[in-house]
Amino acid sequence: MSNAAIYFHPEGYETARTDLKGRHVAGESFLIGFFRHSNLDSFACHVDHPDLAPLFVDLAARHAPGRRVALYPTSEPSKLAAVGCLFVPGPSIDHFAWRRRSRDQRGYSLCGVTHTTSESPDNLGALATAPLQPWDAVICTSQAARSSVEAVLRPYAEYLRDRLGAAEVPMPNLPVVPLGVDTDAFRFDPSVRAAERAALGIGEGEVAVLFMGRLSFHAKAHPLPMYLALEQAARLTGKRIHLIQAGWFGNDAIAAAFTEGARRYCPSVNAIFLDGRKPEVRSRVWAAADLFTSLVDNVQETFGITPVEAMAAGLPCVVTDWNGYRETVRHGVDGFRVPTVLPPPGAGADLADRYAAGLDSYDHYIGRTSQITAVDVQAAAEAYARLAADEGLRRRMGEAGRARAAALFDWRAIIPQYLEIWRQLADIRRHAPERAPCAPGKDGNPLRPDPLRMFQAYPTRVLEPGLRLVRADGATRTAVGNALAALQADPLNSPARGILSPAADLVLALDALDPPGRTVDDLAALVPPERQLLLLRSLVHLMKFGLLRTVEPLVAREA
Repeated sequence: MSNAAIYFHPEGYETARTDLKGRHVAGESFLIGFFRHSNLDSFACHVDHPDLAPLFVDLAARHAPGRRVALYPTSEPSKLAAVGCLFVPGPSIDHFAWRRRSRDQRGYSLCGVTHTTSESPDNLGALATAPLQPWDAVICTSQAARSSVEAVLRPYAEYLRDRLGAAEVPMPNLPVVPLGVDTDAFRFDPSVRAAERAALGIGEGEVAVLFMGRLSFHAKAHPLPMYLALEQAARLTGKRIHLIQAGWFGNDAIAAAFTEGARRYCPSVNAIFLDGRKPEVRSRVWAAADLFTSLVDNVQETFGITPVEAMAAGLPCVVTDWNGYRETVRHGVDGFRVPTVLPPPGAGADLADRYAAGLDSYDHYIGRTSQITAVDVQAAAEAYARLAADEGLRRRMGEAGRARAAALFDWRAIIPQYLEIWRQLADIRRHAPERAPCAPGKDGNPLRPDPLRMFQAYPTRVLEPGLRLVRADGATRTAVGNALAALQADPLNSPARGILSPAADLVLALDALDPPGRTVDDLAALVPPERQLLLLRSLVHLMKFGLLRTVEPLVAREA
């Protein structure tokens, strides 16, 4: 069965944080879904340090009890060949490909996934120049996300062909698989609905509209179109409308802007703000709502998981006709999609230039782009009014959305698609020709060269195979060993820890260095091939402190 080692860092998966973002929620949800629905006998965790793995191990134990977890350290990427694929919770698989190139490019596949594509287009461009292979892929969470990736890669490939005369710049595999949810977690007993509505002061026959997500006018959804449209809907229908905004503010100034904006632009609507970082809010507030809304107008959004969660909860949706929302909510079936408008291509080049120059932060860049994104307030008001006035329509659309979420967006349906992609990549890896193979003796990543190759012109000479070494004059092996131990314990030499030979190999080398000395080649032959490079480094380290010397004196070379 197909499997992948999961590159794990809490930054990509942990939701117990004050700076909660959609990618954290999506990452944790994916991991839980993977444990529950992959039907694998064991799981592989690719981790920078064992201390970072407990959350992975804990989630596996809770959601797939009895299954084994194996840790694969990032310091030893070659071991991933035993799994066959590395999954990275983001699109930047380029540096993983460079690390793989100096080892065995056919050893394993790489698979990333898009989240926000707006922040670092240059990172997407790196996919065109990195040594990606036909057996690698970046999963796009929506057709809109894929289009945004291609909008970077295709012009960049054209530039590379013009600049370098390249005949072809191969595009990475970009399969489309949506994000998923645990739809069972969004089914609520009527008693939960009653308790949540009572706690919020929502009366019988009154309409509760829910927005879930970051409360950020510059980085998520500008609230004014929602406020204006809900005010119109309240006046059109005469209904008491409650707007539940379950999210979190970046700072007090943003909180004040939202609360004052709600008072100013929708005074007929009861605005309720809840801290959506609290698990009990994120998990239960859905039960209080009659409909869900998200009038996202920001380019940082690529898929948008909250409409799918709302559908799973049986709520009709009023969302913008925007990126991934277009692929989840069916207009007139699961809810309504509100039209949006952008200026034509070319009218925002200065925004990109200011961001690239560092004149604008990322927040300013996306915030300014949001300011020139129009949401049809009248269409939103009509959608809100129709749903507020018609309980039967809310019920029909909610049931349609619930069925759609269960069929298409539950992790039970999504995880098999991941496994199938990994299986296909493994099949390609067995048959496809390798791109840009690494020549023996060359650095896998020319832009991260071996410093001993890059700076080989600096020293008087390099430790060549025939160079003969001997212990310092009059020094016994024991004396040299004791001096080395003292040097290694000195804080001045702390950078040497972990990059030199084990003690047993040094003992072998020191024992062999009786006059008239031994050649570097002879000394290297004393240890297994996989430890010979460590020994070469250790010999020079001993020379650094006068414990070894060359038999023939070194002579400074001419400038």
